[in-house]
Formats: sequence, structure tokens, C-alpha cells
Amino acid sequence: MRFTSTPRGARLARRLVSHRVNDWGHPYTTPANETLTLITAELTANAVRHGHVPGRDFHLHLTLVEDVVRIEVTDTRAEKRPPSSPPATDSLSESGRGLLLVAALADDWGVTPRRAAPGKTVWAELRVRQQGHPHTHQVAPRPTDVELLLATASLLRDDLGSRPQDARHGGRRQ
Repeated sequence: MRFTSTPRGARLARRLVSHRVNDWGHPYTTPANETLTLITAELTANAVRHGHVPGRDFHLHLTLVEDVVRIEVTDTRAEKRPPSSPPATDSLSESGRGLLLVAALADDWGVTPRRAAPGKTVWAELRVRQQGHPHTHQVAPRPTDVELLLATASLLRDDLGSRPQDARHGGRRQ
């Protein structure tokens, strides 16, 4: 899927991954779902912060092959490639730990040039034990326009209820 290169786009991508992984048999509170959601959060935040080109979106591709989930986040900024191994960060720094988290949580990760266009793809893989029926190869299906609209509307409704200004109404929307 394609998302706007904004914090909101990164948040929606993270939620989509959590929902899809849940659909693949790894409920929201399981370590697999939480780990994949965190990895997605870091990769999409980096795409927004370091890979943003005005007017360009980032792409998220999620696959499950056998027992490996692969997350790919593609942006259009070719000259801002992350290092092959995350650098040590200052303990007082408020940023710079995203790729350290990805490296610690993922079984493998890397960066590849974007095919047929400027940019790069940062990817991470995580082995997950199957829960329920075995999967052989799944790619998140391409949604129809209606399915995409309904899923986005659902995510946006969830997002509206989490805004701080809604707290004064006991978390209820008026």
C-alpha cells in the first residue's frame, strides 16, 4: 500500500500491519504482532523523517512466506541510505535508536535500491511460529477501492477517538 509521507501515514501503516498480522493468526497482544508492529513503526517513521520528498508517498509491502514475515518500506530518497549497521548513539540523545531496535528485534534487515525509480527499500524479516492453520505463501491482497476506503475510514475513526481533546468527554466521541 501507499501512504502519505507524514506521521499520520506512518501511524496508519503501523495499524494496517497490526491488523493484517492479526488476520494471519497472530493476535494483537502476541509477541509476534507486537514485534512486527514496532518494527513497522520504526521503518515508517524513518521513511517519513529521513526519506521524505515533498509530494511523494512511501510504500509498504508485507508478505508471509512459510514462517517468515517480511516488511518492506520504500521511499523516494536515494541519497539518504541508512548505515549497514546502526551506529552507537549518545545515551542522552532523543533520537537515533530506531535502527538499533530493528536490528535487535528482526532476524534480518537491510537496504536495497528501489527498482525502476529513485529511492530505497528498507526491509526487515521476522520468523514467526504458525498459530492455527499453516500458511505457505501470502501477500497482503491488493484491496479494491471500496475495501481500501472502508479500512481507512475505520482506522481514521479509531484515530479520532485517541486525540487528547477527546479525553475531556471520557474518551467518547460526541
